[in-house]
Amino acid sequence: MTYLESVIDFIKLLGLEFKMNTSFIDYLLTYDKIINFSVPITKQDKIMIYQGWRVQHNSLLGYYKGGIRFVNNLDLDTVKALALEMTLKCALVDLPFGGAKGGVCVDPKSLSRDELESLSRKYASIIANDIGPFQDIPAPDINTNDLIMAWMKDEFAKTMKLGKKSAVPEHLIRASFTGKPLSQGGLRGREEATGYGGVVVLNKLVENLDFDKKNLSIAVQGYGNVGYWFSYFAYRNGYKIVAVSDSHGGIMKNPYGDSFNPQLLLKCKKEKGMLSGCYCIGSVCDLSYGKSISQEELISSPVDILVLAAVEGAINRDNVDRVRAKIVVELANGGISKEAQEKLTTKKIIVIPDILCNAGGVTASYVEWISNIQNYRPSKDEVFRILNEKLNKAFLKVSKLARKHKTSLRNAALLLSLQGLQTAFFKKFKLKAK
Repeated sequence: MTYLESVIDFIKLLGLEFKMNTSFIDYLLTYDKIINFSVPITKQDKIMIYQGWRVQHNSLLGYYKGGIRFVNNLDLDTVKALALEMTLKCALVDLPFGGAKGGVCVDPKSLSRDELESLSRKYASIIANDIGPFQDIPAPDINTNDLIMAWMKDEFAKTMKLGKKSAVPEHLIRASFTGKPLSQGGLRGREEATGYGGVVVLNKLVENLDFDKKNLSIAVQGYGNVGYWFSYFAYRNGYKIVAVSDSHGGIMKNPYGDSFNPQLLLKCKKEKGMLSGCYCIGSVCDLSYGKSISQEELISSPVDILVLAAVEGAINRDNVDRVRAKIVVELANGGISKEAQEKLTTKKIIVIPDILCNAGGVTASYVEWISNIQNYRPSKDEVFRILNEKLNKAFLKVSKLARKHKTSLRNAALLLSLQGLQTAFFKKFKLKAK
């Protein structure tokens, strides 16, 4: 079953179980607009053509919102699944956005800096008429960043000014993309937002379970931006980071001493190019502090909390029986396959679903967007306050719904999203709820 098929199946089953309006479910599973296009660039005196997409799923709650990723195995079904999940995520945390997603099937590491800029600008120019501050607001995603958003914003501005008598105001140009550099209207705290939000939600769960966080061990799969910032804030909150991994493998702390220090791990990773050998505790890195492990060994490590911050399907039917954690934090979109989700529930392992625990990113994007429109820049403290408020409120609603229906946090999160979207559907088409 593909990622898209599993998301659709999940929605259909929950809609049936809770007797949701069938016309609404049918409507939700259609797409407002799917844009397929080629992105040609010059590479070493040759014209290379890459496949690109922008999918606008649903605007029941507001303008389209979603990231752009550059990944060498990207396909349309994955983009569609991510756009649909973005609609659900925005509904869950009560943001005035609908879901969108986009990207290019390309390995960005195979491109020079100039080629990457050319690809980014070409992509933005192609979708320019379909995006904008009151239409569709893109953001960074896998293998894209603030610099790429700056290139895209600049190209969008050029495209919008062509043939027009009056220029689009600069603050509205800035509001057309989020995840930008600070110098171009970016948000303080945006880089940390997804990882920070994951810790906010985890803290609420731990509080509800009456656990002592200082005695809880954490393994983090994926040490990119999201995995690092999750580790950083979890460490500052008193959790023990005992295992981490990246695409080259991982490391595990020996069963003594303090937590790994996330800042030192990141510094060491940048120096070495990988985490292997970065056994950093306190203020030093020393081989005696740990050992190398594989990705699969990290998944099966004997920890309290397993954090998925890498790719889709990290926990699947082949390895789910080896998961030993009490709590799984699904920071990566679709980090757990459908078959694995069912087994984790059977094993009574608590899962914080992706649409809840990684919603800090889109919440921060909302703050950046509205701040750009209002020509105002909030402080990082203000941003984190809003993240706390939105995510705590969403968690409490999800937790309450889970207890009411004696169901998982995943089912409750999706149900809460669907209820909000169904209300908007009835309002849009002037239907009466039965």
